[in-house]
Amino acid sequence: MINYTLKCDKNHRFDSWFKSAEAFDMLIKKSLIVCSECGSTNITKAIMAPSVSTSRKKDEPRKEIQTKSKIKNDILELKKKIEANSEYVGNNFANEARSMYLGEAPERSIYGEAKADDAKKLIDDGIPVMPLPFLPAKKTN
Repeated sequence: MINYTLKCDKNHRFDSWFKSAEAFDMLIKKSLIVCSECGSTNITKAIMAPSVSTSRKKDEPRKEIQTKSKIKNDILELKKKIEANSEYVGNNFANEARSMYLGEAPERSIYGEAKADDAKKLIDDGIPVMPLPFLPAKKTN
């Protein structure tokens, strides 16, 4: 896993983890990395400070970068943007993603659910997918 600090063409900065540098390059090439603030897909790597270990005392607590409530709000905002700009395909996500990749279905932004082994097969086959940091909506009767 590799962590990059990224920025969009509107200079919004954000961090993201990738399986490898090659995985990042593939996602950028297919415009699948999106700015969480403005939705831009014109993303580049930002200059990052190196991660350097300091000589702090072991019992000194680490400072949290963001509070849990800030992270929760950011995830909810991301969910709203995805829902507003993508088509929900439910449990048919793996089949629909594969069909789009093979050119059998029109290419578009989709989201839905997939079993772990189906998602792994998509990734192993080079089909660009990304797990989302939220659970599907609870179904009500």
